[in-house]
Amino acid sequence: MFTGLVQHVGRVASIRPSPAGATLVIDPMGWDHHPAQGDSIAISGCCLTVAAPTEPGRVLGFDVIHQTLRLTTLGGLKPGDRVNLEHAATPTTLLGGHIVQGHVDGVGQARRVETETPGEWRVRIECPLALRRYLSPRGSVAVDGVSLTIAAVVEVGFEVALIPTTLQRTTLGGIGPTPRPVNLEVDALVKAVVYAMEQRG
Repeated sequence: MFTGLVQHVGRVASIRPSPAGATLVIDPMGWDHHPAQGDSIAISGCCLTVAAPTEPGRVLGFDVIHQTLRLTTLGGLKPGDRVNLEHAATPTTLLGGHIVQGHVDGVGQARRVETETPGEWRVRIECPLALRRYLSPRGSVAVDGVSLTIAAVVEVGFEVALIPTTLQRTTLGGIGPTPRPVNLEVDALVKAVVYAMEQRG
C-alpha cells in the first residue's frame, strides 16, 4: 500500500527486453531511502518489486512483466525519463494522501489547460470510459502515483488543480499543452462500493 505522496523523482537508467517482459533500472538520484531486495516501490504509480540487491546511492533494478508494460506507461519509458518514487507505507506512515495500491487501472492523456484564474495550474486528463463512473468532484485519484483531489468531472474525464509543491516535487510539473500519457488509479474504496452495489442489483 502507498499514500500517493511522492518522496522523490528518479530517472530511468535503462530498460532492456527480457523473456518475461523487461528489466527496468532506475537511478534514484540521491533518494535518501535505500530499498532492499524484495521491497515494494511505486514507480510513477505502478507497484514493482526490487529485484536486485542494492547499495546506498546505487541504481534499483526491477523485473516488469509483459502485462504491466502493456497496461501502464512503463512500456513507453526510455533512458533519461523522470519517474515518481514512493516506498510502501508502514504501520507508522502518515496517511497524508489516500490509500493507493499501486495497481494501475488505466492510462490517461494529461495536458495543461488555461483558466481565468491567474497563476492557477490546471490539468485535464482524458481517461478510459470504464473509469469515469468512479470519478466525482472532490474525490481522490492517483495520477502517476500522485494523490490528487478531483477539481471537476468533465465529459472526457476530469480536471485537477496542482499546487506549486506538486509541480516542483513530482513529474507532473512537466505537463504542458501537448497531451502526454499518465498512469491512473481510481479510489479503491469507491471501486469496492460500486462493485457491491452492482452485485446487489
